[in-house]
Amino acid sequence: MKNVEMQVDGQILTIKVDLTQEFGPSSSGKTTIVASTEGNVDVPGSEVKVGVNCYKPRPH
Repeated sequence: MKNVEMQVDGQILTIKVDLTQEFGPSSSGKTTIVASTEGNVDVPGSEVKVGVNCYKPRPH
């Protein structure tokens, strides 16, 4: 995972992303990656899976 933190408290999942981070362009080159689970991942202590992609437009 890149820049994604997950925490489970009881039955509540909290996902934390630092919006100031950047990890370069997406594969298409149209956006800049801010955070990603890089696919679906298990939520700790649960059978639930989660997938997160955070990105922003690249300047022209």
